[in-house]
Amino acid sequence: MTLFLEQLLNGLAMGSIYALITLGLALVYGILRILHVAHAGLYTVGAYVGLFFYSSSGSLLIALGSSMAVCALLGVCIERFVYFPLLKFPPFVPLIGSISILLIIEEVCRLIFGPHIHAFPASLPFPEVSLGSLSISSMLIGVYLITLVILFFLWFLVKKTSFGLAMRASSQDIEIAEANGINARRTIDLTFVIGSAVAAVAGVLVGIYYNQVYPTMGAVPAYKSLALIVVGGLGSIQGAVFASLLLGIAETLLIGYANIPLPRDAIAFIAMISVLMWKPTGLFSSRKGA
Repeated sequence: MTLFLEQLLNGLAMGSIYALITLGLALVYGILRILHVAHAGLYTVGAYVGLFFYSSSGSLLIALGSSMAVCALLGVCIERFVYFPLLKFPPFVPLIGSISILLIIEEVCRLIFGPHIHAFPASLPFPEVSLGSLSISSMLIGVYLITLVILFFLWFLVKKTSFGLAMRASSQDIEIAEANGINARRTIDLTFVIGSAVAAVAGVLVGIYYNQVYPTMGAVPAYKSLALIVVGGLGSIQGAVFASLLLGIAETLLIGYANIPLPRDAIAFIAMISVLMWKPTGLFSSRKGA
């Protein structure tokens, strides 16, 4: 029973990290209807920037803040100079551009930092919790708390603020939103800032969780997160979170506990195919995109 609970907690932690990675895609698709594959590249950049500043300063707070700032700026640049000029073309054109940006980011990271794996020897400043024979590490506690804070922040921002109202209006119809006095361009910029900053947090957490950072660390999450937003419902934030948590638990219990002979990364795509056959709009389909 203890082993099962430990695997369940590990699955929740992995699902929380998946949620942080996937949230940016859900936000961007909700407002621009673009599959933002390059988001995984921002996640990789966030890990490298966080490692660089942690190695230089020894402060995890500085590393996290610097990583979020760099990724937010890079995200806005991708939106303005890549996506915005391509919006007049069919949806597959921005998708191709997004995949190209991901590959470019991977190669730039390889050229600057080298192709080998870098250790990220940091620890999160949270206490370890013991419940009888069950021990919850400081890393797991940190992942849970950071994810909860970010999810609450996004929920409050989207549902309780004027910016959230502008985001929801822009996701339905940008032209009508602008006609009613909403600055859709600024709303899109801020959406990319928020999504990219969250990707940076995910990159740093993954780097610390696995104690490794490498150029292609965003390759699998790029396509796995696409599967997750399809399962959750394209543009649905709550769907993305639910699907991410469910995937993290399923991967850990099925592979780590039940020893099912399947590749770990195949489960997300099996789930996507199953949902597409049963409910093509996803578990939490949303017309509002938020």
